[in-house]
Amino acid sequence: MHDIHGLEELLDSQQITRPYWATSVNLCLDAGYISPDTQGILANHGMTGHIRPRKQEKAEKQAGKKARRWAVERSHSWQNRYRRLLIRWEKRPELYLAWLHLACAITTLAALFPG
Repeated sequence: MHDIHGLEELLDSQQITRPYWATSVNLCLDAGYISPDTQGILANHGMTGHIRPRKQEKAEKQAGKKARRWAVERSHSWQNRYRRLLIRWEKRPELYLAWLHLACAITTLAALFPG
């Protein structure tokens, strides 16, 4: 179970700009946020929550559908392929950031020019 109060503080601290025609903002959350409190917090902020229970994902996987992953999970998976980033040998933050940028550039180029 995730911290509901942390979610509320996060949403309060964010400046969310919407297009003039949008009545709400969609927010995708994982199954740890399933609760009536979460729905209330999202409604107070004018958001629509999309929370998929684990059973639903498991049933879809058994039916032959591919698992849908969050973009950030996919990105972290790609970054974890670089041992230097995973173990983090660098002590200076600017060196770690430089290696992180290099890994992101290599990953982006590999996606743009496959093969």
